[in-house]
Amino acid sequence: MGISLVQLFVVLLVVLIVFGAGRLPKVMGDLGKGLKHFRQGLKGENEEKNEQINEK
Repeated sequence: MGISLVQLFVVLLVVLIVFGAGRLPKVMGDLGKGLKHFRQGLKGENEEKNEQINEK
């Protein structure tokens, strides 16, 4: 039950229609930055938990 090639093509076509070809690189760049900050936030939480455990 994975995503087939046809389904992926339809999703990409809809994204192109909604955002347009000109705005698509900006949208993807913003998405990448958001994911990067999200991962950094998760990493920061893990470091805080490790510090709390080491203090005990």
